[in-house]
Amino acid sequence: MEVSRLLETVIAPLMRLFRKLLNVIGCNRVGPVGRMTKIFIASRSFGRVVNDGIELLQKEGEIVRNPHGRALNSDELRESLMDAEAALLGNDVCDANVLGSAGRLKVVSRHGIGVDAIDLNAATENGIIVTNTPDVNTIAVADHTMALMLSLVRKIPDADASLKSKKWEGLKFLGRELAGKTLGIVGLGSIGTEVAKRAKGFGMKLLYVKRKRVPDLEDKLELTYRPLDSLLRESDVISIHLPLTPETKGLIGRKEIASMKKGVYIVNTARGGILDTDALVEALNSGQVAGAALDVFDTEPPDFNHPLFEMENVILTPHIGAYTIEAIRRMDLLAAENIVKALHGEIPEFVVNKEVLKSHSLRLKK
Repeated sequence: MEVSRLLETVIAPLMRLFRKLLNVIGCNRVGPVGRMTKIFIASRSFGRVVNDGIELLQKEGEIVRNPHGRALNSDELRESLMDAEAALLGNDVCDANVLGSAGRLKVVSRHGIGVDAIDLNAATENGIIVTNTPDVNTIAVADHTMALMLSLVRKIPDADASLKSKKWEGLKFLGRELAGKTLGIVGLGSIGTEVAKRAKGFGMKLLYVKRKRVPDLEDKLELTYRPLDSLLRESDVISIHLPLTPETKGLIGRKEIASMKKGVYIVNTARGGILDTDALVEALNSGQVAGAALDVFDTEPPDFNHPLFEMENVILTPHIGAYTIEAIRRMDLLAAENIVKALHGEIPEFVVNKEVLKSHSLRLKK
């Protein structure tokens, strides 16, 4: 009776006070044998623009950040995750070498949508949940796509640079209108759909290609389905909105570009590997392609000695499609929430490798 009373009146209140103190200092999660839970953040943008997501994670354990200021290679990430329970990644290389060595890792939270840099099979084999943040940057990327499209056809970057060099060369930057032009949307997911909505407002004729047709959107947005080869032949502007997979890698190469209308414009805000950049350079030089705007590259950062960086009919941006304050806030919060749920033994909402949930090796509740 006395022991029971002691536990109730003294020990229990002290434990509650201890937990509150840990919560205040952002360390209320402990791992095995009292070791603080380690959360490794490789994404360079996470927590740099808004505090919502990082504050959420600070309550869960020890935060360790990427020390290199760039995407990590396999060996660097492997070293960083050796004793981590959770990882929040950007475009870092997370392959079998990394995942097979991360014995404590429960969850890899992708700060973004694409998971092409993560070996999903290796994650599943090791019982590690992989999550992403779908739809949080849909509006931002769609807006950026239209901004690039308009910049291309109206030659806005060149006109800006000319005027800032104290020249007045108006006729040099004669452009084209989007109204009445045919836009070919390669991939009609959430971003492609938002691009279609915006392009419709500019009076463009809309073609799309997708694995499965979407009759409801065809009617609502006046979209017309075309197989890829037909879409490429008929479009004045082509906008790419696909994930990078073995099937889409190199999807648009020399043959495909040669089949396009002469003077076509190409915009890629999806993934660099989908479009053959060497073939694109050839087509830009020959006039087959009038202009291209790229926000994504085969490797990031790209090879700055590539001919693309010397071309006047090319607009390049450093993978900033998702970089709006609103999108980053949503992305930060969702990426953090995915980790918090996993650390608490709950299934996050956006699990990419769903088969791991049925695996005996699942580490979620270990």
